[in-house]
Amino acid sequence: MPLTETQIKSLQGRADEIKARYDAFVAQGLSLDMTRGKPSSEQLDLAEPMLASVPPGDHTSPGGVDCRNYGGVDGLPEMKALFADYLECAPDQILIGGNASLTLMYDAVQQALTHGVPGGDGPWLKGTVKWICPVPGYDRHFTICEHFGIEMIPVEMGEGGPDMDQVEALVAADPAIKGMWAVPRYSNPTGATYSDDTVCRLAAMKAAAPDFRIWWDNAYGEHHLTDRPAPLSNLLSACVAAGHPDRALMFASTSKISFAGGGLAALGASAANIDWMRLHTSKRTIGPDKLNQLRHLRFFGDIEGIRAHMMRHAELLRPRFEAVIRTLRRELEGSGLATWTEPEGGYFISVDTLDGCASRTVALAAEAGVKLTPAGATFPYRRDPKDRNIRIAPSLPSVEELTVATELFALCIQLATLERM
Repeated sequence: MPLTETQIKSLQGRADEIKARYDAFVAQGLSLDMTRGKPSSEQLDLAEPMLASVPPGDHTSPGGVDCRNYGGVDGLPEMKALFADYLECAPDQILIGGNASLTLMYDAVQQALTHGVPGGDGPWLKGTVKWICPVPGYDRHFTICEHFGIEMIPVEMGEGGPDMDQVEALVAADPAIKGMWAVPRYSNPTGATYSDDTVCRLAAMKAAAPDFRIWWDNAYGEHHLTDRPAPLSNLLSACVAAGHPDRALMFASTSKISFAGGGLAALGASAANIDWMRLHTSKRTIGPDKLNQLRHLRFFGDIEGIRAHMMRHAELLRPRFEAVIRTLRRELEGSGLATWTEPEGGYFISVDTLDGCASRTVALAAEAGVKLTPAGATFPYRRDPKDRNIRIAPSLPSVEELTVATELFALCIQLATLERM
């Protein structure tokens, strides 16, 4: 929405004050990083006891597996059962990966390109491959597509998920569209959760490609900031009910639950898809890190153990999100210069400036010592056509640092807007 005459006069009337405040920040020599959603040291400390849960001589799983040895390419049965509860499917629909779900997603894309998927007609690389990409979205999803030369088609995100009228029309018309990214709960970066209607339509929609797949990256499935978790329908069940049992590939990890560099990942899917992934996984490994699986099993126990642990994460994250939102309201509310999300979970806050102001805002912040995610990072090929979206990651800095950084960020938005007038 364009600024009103009153808003323009208010901003212009404060131009000298805004510039003086910005210069004062520059003089402080700040060095703050809000670029990525890294857990803070305090969050990582929460799982520190896990490291002592598998002492020397005590390395046998509940089912009698010596976790030091080869084998079990799809994971310990007890770990499969835990992730089955997490992803709301059966244990035999789970394959356990390494420390990152991104690796599993990459592997699944690569195997589809080189060997095809169940129900398809061979390797996807035989022709052009296109992908639906909700925007703003997760930059590392887009990096995978770009790395493999997959053509990305942006579709605008709303409060309940992507624009489904556009998704349905695109997927039904073009057999080259083989895949779609989705972060269904507390989406990166907007914090939106897919509505029941969106999930049902994704499951039931007609696809010109019979081997169309949805990469359902449920990265923030238990990452709530309130005691009122956003409900999310089960895509795998919805796909079965709609007659497309192989459409969903659901991913999750403990990267932001236990250790970002030492967690576990899982794929949840139909039996056909799990058999397919197990086959390809068995060609590149003789067995996963079962000692790490055992550590996680002993530390968390079950899904309720994970949920109790995530409440402790929320106690650390909530004040950080509140500090950012409180400062944005104080500095920008009613100005017409920006809008922002106020998520109930996840790791990010999405800010939209006026068109054409995001890149300059990020540059001004960097000049004053605050690093932000590059403008455009939340779009395919790093090109935001309106140059307005900026992703804020509140998890790593302290509350005090976030308050300072967000005040500076708000000043940068105002300066960038003034420069365009």
